[in-house]
Amino acid sequence: MHRIPVTLSIAGNDSSGGAGSAADVKTMSALGCYAAPVLTAFTVQNTLGVAASTALDAAIVRAQIDAVAGDFDIAATKIGMLANASIVHVVADAVAQHSLTPLVLDPVLVSTSGHVLLADDAIDALVSRLLPRATLLTPNAAEAARLSGLPVTSHDQARRAIAALVDLGARAVLLKGGHLPRVRGEDGDWYCVDLLWDGDAFSEVRGLFIDTPHTHGTGCTYASAIAAGLARGHGLIGAVRIARRYLNGAIANSLAIGQGRGPVDHFWYLEPGVEPWSRVSAGADD
Repeated sequence: MHRIPVTLSIAGNDSSGGAGSAADVKTMSALGCYAAPVLTAFTVQNTLGVAASTALDAAIVRAQIDAVAGDFDIAATKIGMLANASIVHVVADAVAQHSLTPLVLDPVLVSTSGHVLLADDAIDALVSRLLPRATLLTPNAAEAARLSGLPVTSHDQARRAIAALVDLGARAVLLKGGHLPRVRGEDGDWYCVDLLWDGDAFSEVRGLFIDTPHTHGTGCTYASAIAAGLARGHGLIGAVRIARRYLNGAIANSLAIGQGRGPVDHFWYLEPGVEPWSRVSAGADD
């Protein structure tokens, strides 16, 4: 009997399938985990942006978590969009009751198109109830600025913001550098630099800059890839580096579908030029 680690995704639904719960499930599955999705909200979105969103009843969110955690041994958890304070509180209660660690907390506050995905009155609850429980917090520059109250437009500012987040209770922080200045490597290529505070020291995690507009879902993919790495037994730094390499490949092979920012390809590592359907359907009609 084959057994694989079970990972829990607590996130919103993306109707276009590129981000949120859909991205989490694809990523965790691609990295050898069984993904269980708990939905917190429904968003109306496509590659052009988010048009609307509605949160689920907090009791339904809690019931989903209880159902999954009461049945499966959860090897790692990733939290994304939480929508409002009521959901933050029930998720925090469930995390404590079911010991849902290791836990990767991706503080989804606002969509790229500017749609608010976490109510202002929920941010304090997220900081006080969930941030100290997270194994790793994974904000982008804008999210780090909002949570820390500090500007984050340079790598020096990013380090100060991470220190402020640690003061707020974060145990470890990965501040994603996609919106920070790029750095030229010794090979002449440009790199995005993510800053990782692992609880003891800073380190840089670099990803080759890939000039493509098709980056929908990168934040969700990165965080859920880290959760998958932790579920499979890697340490924090190792899980982050594995996730960064996986994300680089997903962006490099991103999908030019839709009229806006297409999604990354979560199954990029499959044999080049061979569609998955071709593999399983070969010879079926012979």
